[in-house]
Amino acid sequence: MNKKLINPPELFDGAAFGMSQGAIETQSGLIFLSGQVDWNHQYETTEQSVEGQMRKALANLTIALENAGSSVDKLLRVRIYIRGEFGEYTNAIVPIFNDYFGESRPAMTWIGVASLASPETLVEVETIAFC
Repeated sequence: MNKKLINPPELFDGAAFGMSQGAIETQSGLIFLSGQVDWNHQYETTEQSVEGQMRKALANLTIALENAGSSVDKLLRVRIYIRGEFGEYTNAIVPIFNDYFGESRPAMTWIGVASLASPETLVEVETIAFC
């Protein structure tokens, strides 16, 4: 197995946490992206709402995908983590998903959780794609 690490300079540096933003298994072309959140380079959120953080996490996902030589159309699986009860946010975030994923429609799992990367982090988006 050979892997290529994905660490776009536009995203926060994961080295402090012993992680990369993603890794490509070069033989199969599978891309495993770490959970994307609304963090700047100082590991701070920039949005205060679930909707705002979702948009920012998806924007960061686009950066990571493009840096890996992929795109939204090549997403295979998406896991969405939201702090709290996921159902409370369905009406607000489904339109965001529809706009972002369009006809790509990857396999998706929605998970409500008690905590994420920081107390201010409300959303995390983890994916598998191909090159």
